[in-house]
Amino acid sequence: MTWNPYENLPAAASFSLTSSDLREGEKLAIPQVSGVFGAGGEDVSPQLSWSGFPPGTQSFVVTMCDPEAPTVTGFWHWAVVNIPANVTELPAGAGDESGSGLPPGAFQLPNDARMKRYVGAGPPEGTGKHRYIFAVLALAAEKVEIDPEATPALLMFNLFNGTLGRAFLEGWYER
Repeated sequence: MTWNPYENLPAAASFSLTSSDLREGEKLAIPQVSGVFGAGGEDVSPQLSWSGFPPGTQSFVVTMCDPEAPTVTGFWHWAVVNIPANVTELPAGAGDESGSGLPPGAFQLPNDARMKRYVGAGPPEGTGKHRYIFAVLALAAEKVEIDPEATPALLMFNLFNGTLGRAFLEGWYER
C-alpha cells in the first residue's frame, strides 16, 4: 500500500518544482542515492527550482521523504527551513553537512537518521520500489520558529495551518 504524507493536510495552492538532476517519476541517479545506508550512492541533494508560488509567500521549506520505508511513518531524509522568499533554487549538493549551498538564514533539521544533511535513497534490500517525494512548501511566515534539533515530523506539525502552497517532485529507487 502506498500513501502520501501530504494528502491529509489542509488544501494549499500548487506550484511548480523542477530539477536538472531528477525527472518526475524516474529512478534517482547515483549521486542522489545513499552512501550512508550502503546503497552505493553519494548522498548529494539534487538541484531544485520552483516557480509560480502563491502571492504572500514569505519563506520556503524543502523536504524529502520515503513513504514506503519499513516504518509506521515513513522516513524523512531531508528538511531545510527558513529559505527566504526571494530564493527559488537550491544548487546540487546544497544539503551537504555544512549546508554550503543554502542561503543565509536557512538551516537543516536532523533527518530520521539524526544527521543534519541530505541522506539519499537507500531502501533496505528486498523491500521493493520506494518513492522519494521532494516537496517545497510556500509559507505565510518569514521564519519558522523551531528548535534546530527538532524532527521533520515536528516541523510538519508546526506547518499544518501556515502553508500557502506545495510543490512536489517524485522519484524512486529500488535495490
